[in-house]
Amino acid sequence: MIDVRDRLRRPRWGEALALVDGRVEVRDPVWIRAQGIDELVHQAVFGSPPERAEARWWIYGIAQALGIIPASIHPLYAARGRGEIPPTFTVPAMNLRGMTYDMGRAAFRAARRLEAGAVIFEIARSEIGYTDQRPEEYAAVLMAAAVKEGFTGPLFLQGDHFQVSAKAYARDPEKELQAVRDLTAEAIAAGFYNIDIDTSTLVDLSQPTLDAQQRLNYTLCAALTRYIRSIEPPGVTISVGGEIGEVGGKNSTVEELRAFMDGYRREVGEVVGISKISVQTGTTHGGVVLPDGTLAQVAIDFEALRALSRAARLEYGLAGAVQHGASTLPEEAFHKFVECEACEVHLATGFQNLVFEMLPAAFREEIYAYLRAHHADERKPGETDEQFYYKTRKRAWGPFKQAFWELPEEVRGPIREALEARFALLFERLGVAGTRELVARSVRPVPLLRPIPMPTAETKAEEVEGLAD
Repeated sequence: MIDVRDRLRRPRWGEALALVDGRVEVRDPVWIRAQGIDELVHQAVFGSPPERAEARWWIYGIAQALGIIPASIHPLYAARGRGEIPPTFTVPAMNLRGMTYDMGRAAFRAARRLEAGAVIFEIARSEIGYTDQRPEEYAAVLMAAAVKEGFTGPLFLQGDHFQVSAKAYARDPEKELQAVRDLTAEAIAAGFYNIDIDTSTLVDLSQPTLDAQQRLNYTLCAALTRYIRSIEPPGVTISVGGEIGEVGGKNSTVEELRAFMDGYRREVGEVVGISKISVQTGTTHGGVVLPDGTLAQVAIDFEALRALSRAARLEYGLAGAVQHGASTLPEEAFHKFVECEACEVHLATGFQNLVFEMLPAAFREEIYAYLRAHHADERKPGETDEQFYYKTRKRAWGPFKQAFWELPEEVRGPIREALEARFALLFERLGVAGTRELVARSVRPVPLLRPIPMPTAETKAEEVEGLAD
């Protein structure tokens, strides 16, 4: 570990930052936002392992010194479940698969301008792999983006679809569950105080009763909830979500919700349970692309969503139902989630589509050549080029992470502006504009204190050896 105090001896850094009783003090926020944070966040992602650790430590400290603190949205959702907050808004949970610093900056600019506080930034278990973004990196980049744009307040980071793979579970149940537990612990340590458990992959519709169909789902969801409660930081009640229907599968029903919740409550015992429930109402992740590259119209069962949200809230005290796979819907559809009282909607592919549409043609073709060379096995018979590229281009985020990051400003600037407009539209349509004060009244973030890393002779020797390798 590099001695983090060495940064204070560098030109300009010692004037901008200080360490006071182990905490970071920001003495020149203007310079930090204009220049310092850009340097730190690049090192936090692309530096050597010791450089990454040092830069991330400073980013966490700077963010909290400027009032950006990881938080759980549980108190807000619990108040909504108790009827103390009306169901008049739907929280956007946004998966930023790549160009995360630029995307985050765009989102924070929109949130700050619209006084939107009820917004979530998330990443799924599968996305962590193909985008090459571990939780600590994702958290550091988003904190840096918030610093850059002057956003302050609770920062809701979420582990999305921390999913139990049905195939892996069938091969070795304990190994698969341990993988989810390990990822959950890693995410919580990074400041992810919102975790969506997804054991809906284990729902067995061949069983004769709804309870039997949902039994493995609710049993494992309860076990993972108890695990989360056992490791959550003092003073933090992590927001936990469950799921009753796999996205892209059969539409969920109120009867299935009741079967899951009644079983879950029996299994989870006295610990604090989930605050929301994900359902399936007709969407698929990423949408369905037609042979010409256009997207098929999605037919969401909004009445089912309304019934599920109301049952979740009125019968079980949850914030409501969560909608997945909605980012490719037409703009005029988003207000319907508020009308149907959905508490949260997950958004990802629409942002990805916007970025790819605005990429330089030569860079986009370089990505597509990579996909043809490395992912041809994912191409189905009869699939057009447009369908193949649309389906697989998410897999370019990891291999091209640095290339995306280092696109010239004349490319990234317009992309940020377009993303900001998109985020702003979503925040307004989903009713979260103006929720900053509401969030401040409900949520009391607990600072994520990280002790100053103290290098030892052994770690210094390891660093030298690692650099030599």
